[in-house]
Amino acid sequence: MPAPATRLRQLLDGPDMVVAPFVFDAFQARIAQAAGFEAIYMTGFGTAASRGFPDVGLLTMAEMVQNVRYIASAVELPLICDADTGYGNPVNVYRTVREYEAAGAAALHIEDQVWPKRCGFLAGKQVIPMDDMVPKVRAACDARRSGDFVIIARTDALAVNGWEDVIARGRAYREAGADLIFVDGIRTLADMERYAKELGDLPLLYNGQLLPVQEIQKFGFKLTIYSATLMAAYIRMRDAMQELKTTGRIATDAGWGCFEEMTNLLGVPEAMEIGKKYE
Repeated sequence: MPAPATRLRQLLDGPDMVVAPFVFDAFQARIAQAAGFEAIYMTGFGTAASRGFPDVGLLTMAEMVQNVRYIASAVELPLICDADTGYGNPVNVYRTVREYEAAGAAALHIEDQVWPKRCGFLAGKQVIPMDDMVPKVRAACDARRSGDFVIIARTDALAVNGWEDVIARGRAYREAGADLIFVDGIRTLADMERYAKELGDLPLLYNGQLLPVQEIQKFGFKLTIYSATLMAAYIRMRDAMQELKTTGRIATDAGWGCFEEMTNLLGVPEAMEIGKKYE
């Protein structure tokens, strides 16, 4: 079987848009794989949340890489990862790419926000000059050991400077070697349409769920990272906790009915078989 980065390249070169649901741990990654997805996305927002922090640049590169390692080792799917700003200057970006790739990522994106960054949909973002970001993109491309490792350049300039700057940045980052361009902060259908129109000659990543996947594909995006899985996990866990606290039980509780399914998903039968070899 080809390496995950090679498989991701093959998917991106294919006729269909790749859909990668948000996951923030290895358990969710295994659920996504069992559901039949062809790639997954390690969310920085979710990774921070799973440690009890807001997505405002509080996690270190080492903490993010550790999560990459856990997720990548749990599944066979190509793993696309949030790498924030690359955690510093071009030299830091170079090391970040090396660490993510060694941990098992198939792709990562770096963004042009000022550090400490914040979630792309939060107010108050700031971006570094385009001329400071271009060398970071070049460093990311130079750092990869495998030519198949996918470098994604993200710009957060839409909310800060508007579309003219976004278009200039997208083209400059592509010229610097980025495999995909990612404009974050697309909030409306009009913005989504303009994104596809203004930069549609470039390979683009879309982040969101303004439309069903089948409708998103019509815009020509190469890759969609689908954040609603993160929101759904939060809502369902929140509601279950509130229901248990209020009523003393969870009415939709499957009891132990799903226990075997969960243990199979986590590889218990395989672990037991390995154990038998050494009894």
